[in-house]
Amino acid sequence: MAGVSKNNNSPSIQVGKIIASPPDIQVSYNGIVLEKEELWISQYLLVGYTRAGKGHIISATQDAAGGSGDAEYAAHHHAIDNDYTDTIIFTDTLVAGDYVSIMPMMSEDGSIQQYIILDKIVRLDG
Repeated sequence: MAGVSKNNNSPSIQVGKIIASPPDIQVSYNGIVLEKEELWISQYLLVGYTRAGKGHIISATQDAAGGSGDAEYAAHHHAIDNDYTDTIIFTDTLVAGDYVSIMPMMSEDGSIQQYIILDKIVRLDG
């Protein structure tokens, strides 16, 4: 029973170190060098990944006054009540020396070991 249970456990997440950036990525992992053919990478870690944000903002500008003293230039503010959309394009990627979280997996047909790069990680000293 213990053996069956162990064989059905999810693989543990490990730590790897980037040797070469995508697209010809190489990762040092557990004493071996993984090549791009062995790796799956979270899309948001790649150069050019985009995300869109949208929403509605309600606010007002700060009061401001003109310098002439005329009534039309008295202190006033402007209401802001607008929909917005914003696209963020990420231009950095994994670089040599970065650490990544890696999860081992088998290929779809179960014939070869592959690895998923889940995220870029750092250790906080302190």
